Formats: sequence, structure tokens, C-alpha cells
Amino acid sequence: MLELLGLSAEVFALFVVFGFMVGVFFGFFGMGGAFLVTPALLILGYPAPVAIGSTMAFVFGTAVIATLKHHDAGQVDYRLGALMFVGITLGIELGSRLVFGLEVLGIASVVVGVAYVLLLAAIGILFTRSAMGDETEAEDEADDDAPDDDVPEIARKIKSYDIPPMMTLADGSKASLWTISGVGGGVGLISGFLGVGGGFVRMPAIYYVIGTPLAAAVGTSLFGGLMSGAVGAFTYGRAGVIDVGIVTALLLGSALGARIGSGATAYVDEDDVTIYFGLMLLIASLAVALGEVSAWLSMPVLDRVSFVLLIGSALLVCVVILYHGALAIRERRDVAPSV
Repeated sequence: MLELLGLSAEVFALFVVFGFMVGVFFGFFGMGGAFLVTPALLILGYPAPVAIGSTMAFVFGTAVIATLKHHDAGQVDYRLGALMFVGITLGIELGSRLVFGLEVLGIASVVVGVAYVLLLAAIGILFTRSAMGDETEAEDEADDDAPDDDVPEIARKIKSYDIPPMMTLADGSKASLWTISGVGGGVGLISGFLGVGGGFVRMPAIYYVIGTPLAAAVGTSLFGGLMSGAVGAFTYGRAGVIDVGIVTALLLGSALGARIGSGATAYVDEDDVTIYFGLMLLIASLAVALGEVSAWLSMPVLDRVSFVLLIGSALLVCVVILYHGALAIRERRDVAPSV
């Protein structure tokens, strides 16, 4: 049987396709997708350290691609990202130590799996509720004088507390170093423990807690994913638990997907696909739960159902993004001659 870097040709191709879908999510939302890789690897039977370490290495490679795309649009606050670095590093180190400690006890896969079920369900509900309320929020933003530079009220409240040392952000506003470090540490802990870039937590935290404008929050979140992925890959790489075959296959797919996802932001209204993203997370939560039940009850058929749900839900959202992007491009081309 033909093998590529220790993987059968069929499995290698599957990971390439999965990497493409994850890359589209990463580039389009500035978050999301990478946290589907670890559950998929767990469902396929990989040990938790291998699943998490391989995902962290993949996150690093994908974040490099997506960050470069947002850098071209001037949407990355490198100063803020650098200030978060120390907190991210410490958080990842703590999270990885927890994983290895649980692995010694023989319960790492179970604990990480249950954590994913709860986290995916919670984030999925938040995204779905947010998408359903987007119309009201859009009307409120339409009344703002400068919507692109606006930040949430809760962020203004947090920034109103002058707790030195205060750091100047790229947009000229100030934020406490304690707030920035706290966000970095929390995201790092989640990244190190669950093997994710943490973008689904980091981007909202940068926007709602630190108070960076939304466009910059997306780009800076990707830069943060680059750093957390690098640190995580190094941390797990020292333990020799990264599967090079898996990482290579995923990166081959995401290299194209991330650029397509980033480019789609110029054509697709995020509100059109956010609800699908939320539903995908809810289905992913169910898929991981079925995988855990399969392990407890020794029912391999549930593993297959779980994996199909995980891949199928990701494919659906990817197709929706590409469909809306193609539709928007065609509409612009139809309108262009008459302008």
C-alpha cells in the first residue's frame, strides 16, 4: 500500500481536504477550524498529546499564511500581539503540563474530549445567538459616525480604568498591560490544553476586552495564533509527539484554503455565514460526544458516525462561504459594465 510520510494515500488525501476547509475558516473568520482538528484526530484514535501537538504545529503554519494576507490590508497590530506573547507562552506551558499530567494518569483523552464537547457547544450557541441578533446590531452600527473604528461598550468601560502601565495600541487608544497579559495568558492556557490556536476566544477577547477595532482584532488574532502555534509546536515538539505526516497533509490543504478564505472577506458579508458556523460547532460538539460514547461502550460504528458528522458539518460551511463568494463576484461583474 502506498504511504506518504507514514500515512496511507487515502488518509493523507483526507487530511489535505480537511486542511483546506480549516484554512478557509481560519482566513475568513480570523478564528475557527483548527479546534476541529484535535477532535478529529482523537476520534481517529490518536493519543491526546499527538493530536494536540500536531494541531499546534498545523496552527502555526496556517496562521503564517493568513496573517500575511491580513498584513497586506494593514489589519495587524504587531505591538499588541507582541505584548500578548509572554502571557500566551506561560499559558501554553501550563496547559501542556496539564495534558501530560493527565496522560500519566491515563485520562487525558477523556478529559480533553469532554472539554471539547462543552466548549464547542457553548461557542456554537454564542455564535448562533449572535448571528440571529446581527440585524439589530447592524442597525445600531449604522447610526455610528465611524463604524470601522467603533469598539463595544464593554471594551470602553474596561479601557476607562487607568491601571498602569498603560500601552498605546496601533489605533492610538490605550489599554492596561495587565488586561493585555490576562487575555494572552487565558488564550495560551486554552491553546496549550486543547491544542487550538485559541482564535475563537482570542479574537472576541481582543475586540470586547482590549477594545481593538474589529478589523484589527481579526488580523491581530491571526498573528496571535501564529505565536501560540509556534510556542505550542515547540513545546510538544520537544516531547516528540508531533506527527509530521498529519501536519504536512493539513498544511498542503490550508495553504490554498487560508488565502481563499482571507480573499473572500472582501466579497462575503460575514453575517451571511455566521449562523452556519455556529451550527457547525454544535454538530461538532455532538460528533465529539459520540466519539467519547463510542470509546466508553466499545462501539466503533459511533466513531464512524462521529467522524462523518465532523467532516460533513465543516464541508457544509466551507461550501456556503465559497458559494456566497462566487455569487458576490458574479454580481459585481454583472454590475461593472453599467457603472
